[in-house]
Amino acid sequence: MQSDPQVMEFLMPVADRAASDAVADRIARHFADHGFGLWVVEVPGVTAFAGYTGLVHVPYAAHFTPAIEVGWRFLRHSWGHGYATEAARACLGFGFERLGLEEIVAITVPSNRRSRAVMERLGMTHDPRDDFDMPTVPVGHPLRHHVLYRMSREAPEPDASAAPHDQRRPVPAP
Repeated sequence: MQSDPQVMEFLMPVADRAASDAVADRIARHFADHGFGLWVVEVPGVTAFAGYTGLVHVPYAAHFTPAIEVGWRFLRHSWGHGYATEAARACLGFGFERLGLEEIVAITVPSNRRSRAVMERLGMTHDPRDDFDMPTVPVGHPLRHHVLYRMSREAPEPDASAAPHDQRRPVPAP
């Protein structure tokens, strides 16, 4: 998944297998340190691995940190089926109800319309004054500028009809 140029279009590239393994190690370490992290998303009867979603501590300093971010990444064959919205909605519920978080953020580059649409379907809000330059991306790189979306515990429940189950199409196994 991390070597697919379309999946990684709005993310910094993962150089090789060792770098991909390092990402997996960071995910495992986050679980060990915090008791939560990125979970595998499976679609029963369709695929054992559609991608992942979850909650992570933002690992860099920015005007909105410390913060917990909801994030996702899916294989291309799993795009357009509502899985990211459904899984992220479950993560938000876990964060607010089980972890007692007051706020959860989501970030992406301005041109990532797919992820921004998920954030909006979830009921997250965007204030352009919160946008920032990602400190982990080199100055001058086209992926440096990011938008920040927020959701607070008091936010109204998003409209569940934004991702109706009956409109999902089966995903072929990879």
